[in-house]
Amino acid sequence: MKIKSKNIFLILLCLIFITPAFAIETINEGAILGLKDCIDIAMKNNPNVQISKNNVKLIESRVGQAKSDFFPSLSASGGYTGNSALNNTIVNSNYDYYYSAGVSLRQLIYNFGKSNALIKMQKFNKISSEFDLEYTLLKTAYEVKNAYYGVLAARAKVDIAESNLEINKRQYMQIKAFFEEGIKSRIDFVNAEVNLSNSEIELISAQTDYENTLVKLNNAMYVAYAPSYSIKNTETFNLDDDWADVKFLNIGDYKKLEDEINSSDTEPLNYTSTPTLSSKVEKNDILEDYVFKPLELSFEEALDTAKEKRPDLKSYLATKDAMAESLKYAKKEYLPSISASVGYTWRESDAPTTSSMNYGATLDFSSVNIINTKYKINEAKTQLDIAIENINLIEKNIFFEVQDAYINLVQLEKQIPLYKKRVNQALENFELADGRYGTGLSDFIELQDARSKYLNSQQEYVQTIYNYNIAKAKLEAAIGEI
Repeated sequence: MKIKSKNIFLILLCLIFITPAFAIETINEGAILGLKDCIDIAMKNNPNVQISKNNVKLIESRVGQAKSDFFPSLSASGGYTGNSALNNTIVNSNYDYYYSAGVSLRQLIYNFGKSNALIKMQKFNKISSEFDLEYTLLKTAYEVKNAYYGVLAARAKVDIAESNLEINKRQYMQIKAFFEEGIKSRIDFVNAEVNLSNSEIELISAQTDYENTLVKLNNAMYVAYAPSYSIKNTETFNLDDDWADVKFLNIGDYKKLEDEINSSDTEPLNYTSTPTLSSKVEKNDILEDYVFKPLELSFEEALDTAKEKRPDLKSYLATKDAMAESLKYAKKEYLPSISASVGYTWRESDAPTTSSMNYGATLDFSSVNIINTKYKINEAKTQLDIAIENINLIEKNIFFEVQDAYINLVQLEKQIPLYKKRVNQALENFELADGRYGTGLSDFIELQDARSKYLNSQQEYVQTIYNYNIAKAKLEAAIGEI
């Protein structure tokens, strides 16, 4: 039994030292995560969050230490003492010895508020550290939102680039057929080849940007070696698909356009009939069902919410209260402490055994360096002034942050419907240009100009929606909401 108990003890001891301070939250292969899921993962994995939590525990310990002044202190002692007298030749036969033991209890009665000031100071420091933790969580949530919306925007831009590539493929095939029949000039055919190559490059660039956003999202969640997973749409960022796959694309294995164009699977075009739009892929309408609710919050309401909820402001307010208590404590260092004590001692020797009980009260004036204490008070006053100015500074910063985020959000709310309208107008213009080119009423330059405008309008529309979501996330962070 002793051996087993010893082994169990060793195992528990190893577990204590081996177990990490917190468990890393991982992502399962093929998981479909929402924005809240990603934020929760980041909050569990972010080392800064764990540091802030440990800071709260650290201050809790200091509160306990400050409260310990009101608890009695116990001391005990025991010993053996002996002595003998020696001369040059003879050892003195007299030998004195005794055993002794004692125990005493000391209790602080009153120290003119010094302990209370110290306890309050540490309590306010604890409150400040708790709000620092909340602020860390707030920043973590914003970073995840930024990265999350970045993935959705990049995924939409990949879809746009794929649509543009498909348009250019079909146009190339159409113009090639026209050129071989002598209907269109060689310069149109060469320009179509150039556009096809450019669209391939643009797709690779969009895919690269998409992969970079994936890295940022994984970094925001502090997840290394993440498996393939998907993220859901949000109410304010509605992709055509229900979710975007979060996985790295193998650009190196991209199929050559020349092989794809010349493959037998390609649908032939009837260039002798009245031409229609070269491809319907561009009507994919990346964000066709996109809707958003305008902000139902006035600037004054947003500012009031920020003053009420911002954890960093609350942290500074608590710090100011802590510095006020620190100043009280410094001013009371001149004052004495009143304490009571009781003790019992026992002694045994050749003489009869003795014991005694003692008790009393003391007024303690600790050694005070007047000059040192004076400068401690000056330091405490300066720290209080700094805390007050920090509050003044954070209040102004909050005003400007809320104002900037609010103005950007309102402006983008006005712009989104206009950008959507421009996409529809650019599509209609592209359809007309395509028809005119097919009937010989316009040249290839006009057609490509219309295609470029349609492509740009789609990209700008997606970018505006991304900017809107980021502005919304900034406003949420500015008013202290996760």
